[in-house]
Amino acid sequence: MANISLLLIICSILVGMSSAQSLSANFYSSSCPNVLSVIKTAVDSAVTNEARMGASLLRLHFHDCFVNGCDASVLLDDASDFTGEKTANPNSGSLRGFDVIDTIKTKVEASCAGVVSCADILAVAARDSVVKLGGPTWTVLLGRRDSTTASLSAANNNIPAPTLNLSGLISSFSNKGLTAREMVALSGGHTIGQARCTTFRNRLYNEANINASFATSVKANCPQSGGNNNLSPLDTSPTSFDNVYFKNLQIQKGLLHSDQQLFNGGSTNSIVNTYSSNSATFFTDFKNAMVKMGNLSPLTGTSGQIRKNCRKTN
Repeated sequence: MANISLLLIICSILVGMSSAQSLSANFYSSSCPNVLSVIKTAVDSAVTNEARMGASLLRLHFHDCFVNGCDASVLLDDASDFTGEKTANPNSGSLRGFDVIDTIKTKVEASCAGVVSCADILAVAARDSVVKLGGPTWTVLLGRRDSTTASLSAANNNIPAPTLNLSGLISSFSNKGLTAREMVALSGGHTIGQARCTTFRNRLYNEANINASFATSVKANCPQSGGNNNLSPLDTSPTSFDNVYFKNLQIQKGLLHSDQQLFNGGSTNSIVNTYSSNSATFFTDFKNAMVKMGNLSPLTGTSGQIRKNCRKTN
């Protein structure tokens, strides 16, 4: 009986282990040994050419992982048997960087054809983008495979909206196994990049918890009607990965409603205060949360495929 009980315990542990256990830092060490340098060179070039691209590549990985796991479904164009995720509300007209991923994939394929997944390229490119803009580095676990389908409905339902209140943000991340602290850390990705007027117009013109002079300056580029795609920086140093985002929240200069919700008298105020006063703590929490997010429901082993072209299945 003792042996049977032990076997049951071992089985339950194995079943409970995330499939991310099969991801490994050295997954391509023999099959494609220079893949990391190939990706880094291409990302560095793209971000040097346009700093905003760093934020765009980070966002691609995030919007991939929150929809049925980190499986590069976000990169798929519409096909005869499914509608892709690119036209989902959180993605349409704003998700970008697809051409950079195509360029990286072409270079990787030239180095080792049919080996490296688009999902892994997204994960590495996100890390390299953060590093290029002055943020922390981390070891990206590899071995994800690519999905053979996508889900428009899951993209519409699972990606947290900029209109969410704090409770909605906490729930959205909790649904992915991420804590409130990890949610705040990952929201710190808004220390880089820009947002479209349509995503923050209501906050600008209708919310009280916003710095008056800040609102006035942003309104100049975001009228009450029209200019939906006009861009404003998400923090006051949008091409530097730093903790200024959190300092901005403390003085009610959060651009998105969801940003300012992190510092609005609620349970996450103390986390914002910590990150604002200690960038090292923010960097540590951010990179750990990125690894955890990157481990969301990967396809491994014989599941999925290694796409030849990131935009379509083989």
